[in-house]
Amino acid sequence: MSSADDRFPSDTAFRAAVDATLSALLEQIDVLDADIDAGLMPGNLNVVFEHDRSTFVLSQQTPTHELWLSANLRAWHFRWRGTAWTERDTGEDMLALLSGLFAQKIGQPVRFAA
Repeated sequence: MSSADDRFPSDTAFRAAVDATLSALLEQIDVLDADIDAGLMPGNLNVVFEHDRSTFVLSQQTPTHELWLSANLRAWHFRWRGTAWTERDTGEDMLALLSGLFAQKIGQPVRFAA
């Protein structure tokens, strides 16, 4: 299912963009000074915070060309808007949202970048 906002000409292009995004996030998570266990599987990034065993999951949703985030008993749905992943209902930037969520979890400033 595609939408007018969809910037991907194919599922293959979408998957490649997701892989690049998740790989870049994993690299940035790996250098944080915190007890975090993060792992990448095709189309999914799983992050476990060791102090409370809570989990954040970013997963690709190929039929809708979205990235879904599950964290803190909530869910967000991000679409590519040409230059960034943004939440489909609020327009919030995914990296800004993730930065805030991680900062709350580990008690120090976090700033994820594209």
